[in-house]
Amino acid sequence: MGPQAREYRSLFSLPAGSHYLNCAFMAPASKRVAAAGRRALERIEAPARLGVADFFEPSARVRQLFANVIGAPDADRVAIIPSVSYAMATIARNTPLASGQTVVVVEEQFPSVVYTWRRACLETGATLRTVAAPDTAGSRAEAWNAALLDAIDERTAVVAVPELHWTDGLRFDLDAVGARARTVGARLVIDGTQSVGALPFDVGRTRPDAVACAGYKWLTGPYSVGVAWYGPAFDGGTPIEENWIARPGSDRFNELVNYRDDYRPGAIRYDVGERSNFVLMPMFEAALEQVREWGPETVAAHTRALTAAAVPRLRELGCRIEDERWRAGHLLGVRLPAGVDVASLGRSLAARQVSVSLRGGAIRVAPHLYNDAGDLDVLIDVLAGAVRAAVM
Repeated sequence: MGPQAREYRSLFSLPAGSHYLNCAFMAPASKRVAAAGRRALERIEAPARLGVADFFEPSARVRQLFANVIGAPDADRVAIIPSVSYAMATIARNTPLASGQTVVVVEEQFPSVVYTWRRACLETGATLRTVAAPDTAGSRAEAWNAALLDAIDERTAVVAVPELHWTDGLRFDLDAVGARARTVGARLVIDGTQSVGALPFDVGRTRPDAVACAGYKWLTGPYSVGVAWYGPAFDGGTPIEENWIARPGSDRFNELVNYRDDYRPGAIRYDVGERSNFVLMPMFEAALEQVREWGPETVAAHTRALTAAAVPRLRELGCRIEDERWRAGHLLGVRLPAGVDVASLGRSLAARQVSVSLRGGAIRVAPHLYNDAGDLDVLIDVLAGAVRAAVM
C-alpha cells in the first residue's frame, strides 16, 4: 500500500485484509465520525447537558460546511433532510406542473426520485418522460446524453437527473443539460448523492434549481441525514411539514406558544422535523469537516488514478467500460463478459474479502482515499478467475 493510501486508511477502522471498494453503497465511518457519535451518545445520557444552542448551532455549521463543499455563497439555502426522497417531495410540492408538461428522468434512475415525480405527474396530469439507455455499438454514454438533451423541449417543466448514474457511474453532462433546461424554462433538479463529495461541484457553474444529497455515501456521514440546496425558484415555498424550529424566535423556548406563520430566512423552512438530532448531527458535522479538508478534488484525483490503471486490464478480460470522458474515478461500472456466473463470482469476491456492488447488470466499483492499487489487483484476480471459468 502506498504511503498516501496508508495514511488515509489509518483514519478508518476497516478490517485487516479487507478490500472495501463499495463507498457508493455506504461510506465506512471514519474514526473521527465514530468518535463524534460516541461523544454525542455520552451527552444524551444526561440530557441536562443539552442547551438551546444544541438545537441550532450544529445544524448551522452543517449548512455552512455543505455550502462550502458545493461553492454556494449562502448557507441559508441549505436544508437538513433525512433522505433524498424527502427533498424530492419538497421540490415536487413547490414546482408548478400541468397537463401537457413533462418531467424528464433517465432510465433506471434511483427509485426515490422516480417515485416522487411519478406521483406528481399522476396528480397534475403531467407526463413522466423516461429517457432510455440507447442500445448502440458506439459510446453508450454519448448517445444517452444526446437523447437526454433531445428529450428536453418546450413542454418540459422539470429535468430531474444525477450527475452519475447510480448503477454504473455513467456520467451526464450537467452543464449541457442545465443550459438546455434554461433555454426552455425548465427546472434542473440534481440528485448529487453519488457525486458530491467525490467530484468537484459548483452551483455557480452548473446553475441548478435544487441539489439533494444523502449523507452516508460520498459525504461520509451517518445514515438518515442529508442536505439539500434550494435555489431562488424555491424562495417562499411551502414545506411538507410545519416545524416549530423553522420559525423566527424559536430559540426562545418560553415563547413557543406565541405562534407565528412566518419562517426563518432561506431554506430553513424545508428542514426535517427534529433536525437537531443530537447524535446524527455531530457525526455529520465531523464528516463534512473531513470532506472539506480532504477536498473533493483530492478524492477525484486519487480514485481516477486507481481506476484508470485498472481499466486496460479489465478490458483485456472482456469487460466493457465507458470511455474516460463519460466516467468518474470513484464510481466505475464494469459490465461482465457473457457467460460469467454472477452468483459464483459473488461467492469468490466474498471469500477474498472484496466488497463491490452488483447494480443493473454491472459490477459497481467504488474506491475512496483509503484504497490503493492492491485492492484493485485482488478484484481483477477474482474477475479473471470468473472469466476463465466461463470459457472452460
